[in-house]
Amino acid sequence: MARILIIEDEAHIRDNLVRFLKLEGHAVFFANDGRAGLEAIRSTKPELVICDFMMPRMNGFEVLAALQADALLCKLPFIMLSASAEPERLQQALALGARAYVTKPFQLSELRTLIERNLQPTPC
Repeated sequence: MARILIIEDEAHIRDNLVRFLKLEGHAVFFANDGRAGLEAIRSTKPELVICDFMMPRMNGFEVLAALQADALLCKLPFIMLSASAEPERLQQALALGARAYVTKPFQLSELRTLIERNLQPTPC
């Protein structure tokens, strides 16, 4: 299966995602904030990133912008998680290069489908 990095500051959400994805057969890594997430991307070389929007030190848009600015990481599939259902935030995430925007709370089956659909790299 895939190598997936979760960047999420809320422990209960992060722990549930890690458990779920491991049960799905994925190799799962995690970080507690955006800066640690960027470091983890470079060290773990995931095939997909699932990242919260509102986090300390760096928010999800900042993480995504940093990936898009890096020629080696700009193709990395990125799924944004957020408690906000504001259409502007969704549009901004997709404009920055996110493959999907998932609003919390979400169904694990929805996330499974998005992961399967988005595991392929895209052009920068």
